[in-house]
Amino acid sequence: MTNVLQVDHLSTYFYTESGTVKAVDDVSFRVREGETVCIVGESGCGKSITALSIMGLVEEPAGKVVGGDIQFQQDQLLGMSKNELRTLRGNEMAMIFQEPMSSLNPVLTIGQQIIEPLVVHQKLSKKAARLKAIELIELVGIARAEQIYDSYPHELSGGMLQRIMIAIAISCNPKLLIADEPTTALDVTIQAQILDLLRELKDRTKMSIMLITHDLGVVAEMADYVIVMYAGKIVEEGEVVELFNNPKHPYTQGLLRSKPILNQRQEELYSIPGQVPNPLALTESCYFHDRCGHCMSICQTKQPPLQQIADKQQVACWLYEEAMQHV
Repeated sequence: MTNVLQVDHLSTYFYTESGTVKAVDDVSFRVREGETVCIVGESGCGKSITALSIMGLVEEPAGKVVGGDIQFQQDQLLGMSKNELRTLRGNEMAMIFQEPMSSLNPVLTIGQQIIEPLVVHQKLSKKAARLKAIELIELVGIARAEQIYDSYPHELSGGMLQRIMIAIAISCNPKLLIADEPTTALDVTIQAQILDLLRELKDRTKMSIMLITHDLGVVAEMADYVIVMYAGKIVEEGEVVELFNNPKHPYTQGLLRSKPILNQRQEELYSIPGQVPNPLALTESCYFHDRCGHCMSICQTKQPPLQQIADKQQVACWLYEEAMQHV
């Protein structure tokens, strides 16, 4: 399969009065045609900033992509002008944002916001775009589509707004869909419907999906490939079955232990000890060392590189130093 997205050594920093925050630090991965890649990790690990960096939506001058390459199909995104990026965004690549209440324009109707990419990118007439928009509203499972078309965002629930965001994102049949917590505001039943919809669209159009989530149940259901991030870095990645059945990094193991198990009574749900490190006070150590039960002296002084330890699994941990040397 060909690569739709190739990210190499991406670094995105934020400059504050207190110092520099390395929100994304030397991150590399790929998304292939028709593949769903899930990025998981605790809040603040750099998942959303990675997505915003790819879309060219990091707000400057406070934030800046300071290094790396992002190739989408045949295009180098970091060298593009703002107008060239606008041509791609919403058309060839699209994003479902995490907060639908703040992502939709409150003074425009739902219909006006859905037809915009159809008119701009697909060159549809307003009449044709309206018919297409109503189809999209029905596609994401919202009843009374014509009435919803003329409604304003404040008249819809959070779950309905999230589905409208999905309708806008898929309106132009993008090659790459970046979904940032797309089911956060939805109940379990609607969440399942949305995931089924995304899976159906992927299978029908060979669309690639980069799914950002903290829900390991969603990962198990949707992912072909999983990337685990911690403090702005990738600590482990691999195919979903291998990563769930044989997690290598202590952080990945902790995340999986934190997940409640159906039909198994637990006196207390496991949680990873300690706190995510202060991004302004990161050192050359492994960022997870003070929360890790396997911490060694080298972990406190040297950052482990991301290395391949199996055919399709990579990990950044000194526990596997010998295995890394023999791959």
